[in-house]
Amino acid sequence: MSRILRLGLGALLAAAAVPAMAAPHRIDTAARAAMAQTGARGLAIALVERGRVTHVAAFGARDASGRPLTVDTVMYGASLTKAVFGYFNAQLADQRRLDLDRPIAALLPQPIPAYGNVPGSGQWGDLANDPRWSAITPRMTLTHSTGFANFAFLEPDRRLRIHFTPGTRYAYSGEGLMLLQFGLERGLGLDVEAELQKRFFAPLGMTRTSLKWQERFAANLADGWDESGAAHPHDQRSRVRVAGSMDTTIADMARMAAAMVRGYGLSKAGHARFSQGTLPITTRQQFPTLLPEAPPAERPAAKAALGVIAFRGPQGTGWFKGGHDDITANTLVCLRRGRRCVLILSNDVRAERAFPTLVRAALGETGVPYRWEYPGLPSY
Repeated sequence: MSRILRLGLGALLAAAAVPAMAAPHRIDTAARAAMAQTGARGLAIALVERGRVTHVAAFGARDASGRPLTVDTVMYGASLTKAVFGYFNAQLADQRRLDLDRPIAALLPQPIPAYGNVPGSGQWGDLANDPRWSAITPRMTLTHSTGFANFAFLEPDRRLRIHFTPGTRYAYSGEGLMLLQFGLERGLGLDVEAELQKRFFAPLGMTRTSLKWQERFAANLADGWDESGAAHPHDQRSRVRVAGSMDTTIADMARMAAAMVRGYGLSKAGHARFSQGTLPITTRQQFPTLLPEAPPAERPAAKAALGVIAFRGPQGTGWFKGGHDDITANTLVCLRRGRRCVLILSNDVRAERAFPTLVRAALGETGVPYRWEYPGLPSY
């Protein structure tokens, strides 16, 4: 057998090992069924195959008046913001503008606590009596291993503190991501919103995406529904907060997902750095944060990467990120093999209960650790 023929056969076998992406009409049917099952009023879904968007659809209502949710409706991205921010930092590292393992303190002209408690940024002054702040690196913030609670306002006394030696274990912290944003802005002089627009949003055609509220979004905007089915208005976030201030659309965020899974703007090594998990997850579930470590048999087969969670399943390796608040349920799951993704945005938190079924309908069995991400889910 010639070398060319052998290579051709290998490519065919590799392609055969990748399950077919769900046909658009099948995933649309699954989305409608998920809404009927959960009572969710609005849901949007997108598919990516071989690094390209292949299907985008929206269903239901964008607000209590019943106006339709469309693929261009602005929806809250929630913590999918963290995944985009992680990708941005992977690019900074690729360009040697940021050392992921050098302390953030080294970026700044003053000690971190000397900046005090900065409204809308972080309560850095609270760290004055704990020198461990000086060891926190960009990678620790992106892998949620700073030792912070999710946010200082969730602490009993509403003061920021370090609960364990930074870098030693996973504990979800939006405040940690805000510390890295502070370091990039004050230390490197970067405007995070401007950088994201220049590097990703503008070149990818994401014209309705921003980490700061834009008045032009109001013309086609999603409000949301909470667990009880009560409607709530869209929160117009006036500050750029990398922990979760992004507004986007299903069409826009699908373009970003496709770019991320194919390595847009990154070297091969940089792309691997973004989604390759480096910190094992050792808790039984993600929330509440700062849970004690679980016995090894009860831990998920997952590791923290740069703003996303890496996992291994029956189709090989992949990564995912969720986004959630009282009226928002989002998820992005990507597989390296075939560069395949499914993106789900919902303006109704009840849709979350159908995510495992919808992801399976789109991608097949993936190995996403749903019990860790959503411990309250019914059996699936």
